[in-house]
Amino acid sequence: MGFMDRVTGNLRLMLQRPPRQQYAALCYRIKKKPAQLEVLVATSRDTGRWVVPKGWPMTDKKAHQVAEREAFEEVGVKGKVEKEPLGFYHYRKTLDNGLKIPVRVQVHALEVDECLKSYPEKGSRTLEWVSCEEAAMRVNEPELKILFLQFAERMQPRLPQLAVKAAS
Repeated sequence: MGFMDRVTGNLRLMLQRPPRQQYAALCYRIKKKPAQLEVLVATSRDTGRWVVPKGWPMTDKKAHQVAEREAFEEVGVKGKVEKEPLGFYHYRKTLDNGLKIPVRVQVHALEVDECLKSYPEKGSRTLEWVSCEEAAMRVNEPELKILFLQFAERMQPRLPQLAVKAAS
């Protein structure tokens, strides 16, 4: 690599901005018979690709509260959100001006208690309850695929007692 290539590469690294931050909810429920974990995926409003509800930071809201709010607004669910993140994934967000920016998404699990008939983005997305394996096949982001599969593994030992809880 020549001197100019090194200078150009170093300059590009110095000017590159750190990723923007978003917060997401991995919404799940337990079907009772048979005990089965399902997660909610939705299509994005712009490209129609499969995603989880996510959004930008909000003033006076903690990360898990933003995830909970986005789940309500985008897919119409309410439930108990975990304060600790499940993990993170990265993607490139295309802004209205066409610029693509790197985004780091912090994901929080949300156990769904209620699916609402009316919510802010109703009708603008397709929603589907699927297995974690199916969700992993549908989403584009490799790190999100891994999060779905790790979540399924984490929840497997808890399925029998959660199914009993769901039935009561």
